[in-house]
Amino acid sequence: MSFEATHTLPLTAEGVWKRCLVQIKESVKPLSYATWFEPLVATAIDGSLLTVEVPSTYFYDWLEEHYFEVIQSSLRDALGPNAKLQYAVRVPRAAASIQAQQQTFDFESTETEDGVVLQEQEGLDPVLFPHNLNQKFSFENFIRGDGNQFARAAAINVAKNPGETAFNPLVLYGGVGLGKTHLIQAIGNAIIESGSRKRVYYVSSEKFTIDFVESIEKNRTIDFSNFYRSMDVLIVDDIQFFSGKERTQDTFFHTFNTLHQLKKQIVLSSDRPPKELVGLDERLISRFQCGLTVDIQPPDLETRIAILRKKAEDDRIDIPQDVIEYISSNVKSNIRELEGCYIGLIARHTLEQRPINLALAEIVLKNVISSDKRDLTVEQIQKIVADHFKIPENSLRAKTRKQEIVLPRQVAMYLSKTFTRASLKTIGLHFGGRDHSTIIHACKSIERQLREDEGLRSHVDQLQKHISFVSG
Repeated sequence: MSFEATHTLPLTAEGVWKRCLVQIKESVKPLSYATWFEPLVATAIDGSLLTVEVPSTYFYDWLEEHYFEVIQSSLRDALGPNAKLQYAVRVPRAAASIQAQQQTFDFESTETEDGVVLQEQEGLDPVLFPHNLNQKFSFENFIRGDGNQFARAAAINVAKNPGETAFNPLVLYGGVGLGKTHLIQAIGNAIIESGSRKRVYYVSSEKFTIDFVESIEKNRTIDFSNFYRSMDVLIVDDIQFFSGKERTQDTFFHTFNTLHQLKKQIVLSSDRPPKELVGLDERLISRFQCGLTVDIQPPDLETRIAILRKKAEDDRIDIPQDVIEYISSNVKSNIRELEGCYIGLIARHTLEQRPINLALAEIVLKNVISSDKRDLTVEQIQKIVADHFKIPENSLRAKTRKQEIVLPRQVAMYLSKTFTRASLKTIGLHFGGRDHSTIIHACKSIERQLREDEGLRSHVDQLQKHISFVSG
């Protein structure tokens, strides 16, 4: 039905926006639609002006940058050629009062060059908020053992009373694949499932840092701060990634203070205790230690067996007890590797039509038992290089241009690109926030020098042997 044919009928904001969404859904990917359009709600219509609520100015910024044409096209089809869209950005009053004390912006209703009206309001419905949580992580499917029992109990307590206990912040730490991410996301999922209208947001520290860098590039750091300081429950994964990033740490410090003063819940995870985090500001470490810090230990044999049994039950697969015990006895380091071996076993059983028995388990675990390789991190390589050249590890992340630091830093960048899966942008962030072009330049410089400098070749050969030994 055309615009002219329907224009005489009574128009509602919800009805017009539903018509727009039908067209938009056909033009964008399902994940993009669920992320950026399902949380939006039309609240008012005045002639050819439609008002739509968005969770933050970040939503507005993203929609305008990536979906302006498809939105405008759908809007013109629904309301005619003079159609305009007004975004209403809502910020809770409590957060806004704290933000005002910290030199935030005074955002009034303005019209952009494209005719889009941006307006700030209060009271965003948290149900619409994109929390970033993986719903498969729950307390119900988290296997309790001696190594994680206290951490699980603390997490459940926080989920029942976010911001109202002495466990603020709650910091969970432990090695790779022990269930930290599962537990901290289970807290968020439990709060949402309880019917609470709190704004819950999960983010990795790497994503927090990347978003902060982009906000600097786009001159939107105030919007960035306002967004995070409006949370009721902020969950940040792998805070060790903040190491060496001074501006990111400063921003997170003020965000932490704002939320803590408002009695909002903060949940953090790390690969080590806060006091052992190298390259972090002392005042930030002090904040991390003002709540409850709990470690998660590798699962014991009984817990590993219970994890495999639970997965087999959930998948309705009959796995003999001797196979479960064989895998559990040989995979000891972390849950992630244990689950990987389980998946490998089921894949071979399904794809090769082989029975699940000890012979098949031995094939699946052959490489695990013989090599037991593990992924290296940029931080590990930085430590190896710093020790080799006998320089402080922090100097690799510093801004200094001293030659005795520049060469080891470039070598560390080169080896990070060679031996890790990290992107150039991520590697740059580990070296004091340098951009990807700096990493490319460093790698090319080392490659050129390796062809000409026998002394450097000797250093790099020794480092590569050390790294290869460490990784497996």
